[in-house]
Amino acid sequence: MATKRVPAPVAGKRKREESHPHASKTKRPAVGQEAKVTIKDAADASSKPSVLEHTTSTQPPARPGAILPINSETPASGTNGSSAPAPLASTVESHDGDIHLQLVTGSYERVLHGISARIPRKLLRMKPTLGQDAEGASTSANNAVKFSDTFLFAAHASSIRCLAISPSTESDKRYLATGSSDERINVYSISTAPSATGHQVDLPTLSSNLTTSENPRNRSLGSLIHHDRAITHLEFPAKGKLFSAAEDNTIAISRTRDWTVLSSIKAPIPKPQGRPSGDTAAPGETPAGVNDFAIHPSQKLMLSVGRGERCLRLWNLMTGKKAGVLNFDRSLLAQASEGKYSSGEGRQVLWTVAGDAYIVGFERGAAVFGIDSKPKALITPSPLTKLHQFRMVQSASDTGSGELVAISTEDGRILFFRVDATTPADGKDKLPRCTCIAQLGGAQAGIGGRIKDFEILSLQIESAPASPTLVVITASSDGVIRLWSAGEVGSGSAEGGAPQQVGSLLGTLETGSRITCLGAFVLDGKAVGNVMDEAEEAETGAMENSEGSGDE
Repeated sequence: MATKRVPAPVAGKRKREESHPHASKTKRPAVGQEAKVTIKDAADASSKPSVLEHTTSTQPPARPGAILPINSETPASGTNGSSAPAPLASTVESHDGDIHLQLVTGSYERVLHGISARIPRKLLRMKPTLGQDAEGASTSANNAVKFSDTFLFAAHASSIRCLAISPSTESDKRYLATGSSDERINVYSISTAPSATGHQVDLPTLSSNLTTSENPRNRSLGSLIHHDRAITHLEFPAKGKLFSAAEDNTIAISRTRDWTVLSSIKAPIPKPQGRPSGDTAAPGETPAGVNDFAIHPSQKLMLSVGRGERCLRLWNLMTGKKAGVLNFDRSLLAQASEGKYSSGEGRQVLWTVAGDAYIVGFERGAAVFGIDSKPKALITPSPLTKLHQFRMVQSASDTGSGELVAISTEDGRILFFRVDATTPADGKDKLPRCTCIAQLGGAQAGIGGRIKDFEILSLQIESAPASPTLVVITASSDGVIRLWSAGEVGSGSAEGGAPQQVGSLLGTLETGSRITCLGAFVLDGKAVGNVMDEAEEAETGAMENSEGSGDE
């Protein structure tokens, strides 16, 4: 499909010393210095507002461009699409009784694909069937879950590496940001309100059984070009700020009101320590770049891990300066399955929901650190395999105190580990291991492809005190999107040390693209007026004017 897109340049490149004067004058901490963090220190560290609190305006950008709309036949309902866990007490309401989700995927083929999924509420009320075969369930589930394209176009000049979706604004919209290897960040405004129903548009789709409809409220806001290398991670910690990291070793903070750069945090380039396996740095250059970052729930602290270095960095968002460096011990890396020829660099980092601990993910394992930056436990999949995406989720058990971390794997599983429950270690100097209480997918469900990214939405289908239902959306590298109903993960216990198989497949969609990233939220916005009525009135007025001029 060829759709004309009018870009609106939003922000040009700026010198880092102008965007953040402290970036080049920051004193580097001593090697081996450990970051000492407490929640009280984070709250009382400074009387100055953090970089997230400089502005809270949510006015829309002044110069929106036109976005390609391919549209969706959805009515609506919504939750947070970022990496933060979705709130458990979000009651879903819909005028037709169904749940409507907005899915967004990026791919190696440069395609940004928006999909709406309509899930009958009765499917979510059914108790998930444990160990259900994925292929057998998808045929019947697709008859109930309806997918439709909302937009589909080549958004970048190179592969899309990451995307982020902001919390909903007062105007019933969310910002969508996509990062690519072409060094650009594209920004869009996505409506959370239902599009007009009963209006089908004859547009090409990737699958013959998909429908398309148009939502003119979706718009392109332009591109941000303040990074010099490929974008690696994007996050909206608040609806007024966008954090972006790139392989140029910078983390930029942009304001969504006018998309200007408020600050730029510069991480030091690591010293050469040999070329890690699979590294793509240019000849003569040192592997560098921010792999991932995580913002504390207080929005005053930030953690980051980078390429080519075996350490974690702590940043004070009150001042924009480094607060400490934590080097990974060699024995810790060995216990986390980082062998002799592994890079030893952190691939993922995330805070727990309470903010009293954080998790650093490596290639085949992860480590849980306390607020004192001391390792508390290890996370290792069984059988051993590569780990890809990490998400925190609040346990739905009656005890209510446990937090779970969900991890996608190379062999098509979503593993749920309890952070606060461990099994004793074999040796005296070894760390205990977190308990895997449940798994979704995998060979038992007939799935063996790599799950590159996934999202977990917590939906309050029934009124309280009924427990919320977890809906898991997984995206595989082979282009398959699957919707799962996970029920109440954490309500049961693993028997005999084996994780419990949870979840039932609701629907499957073949996109035809090699998916790299995924975002999702519930469509729950309220439409301002009827877009279709306005379009019909405009068309009728144009016809009347033409007829009137012809009579004259």
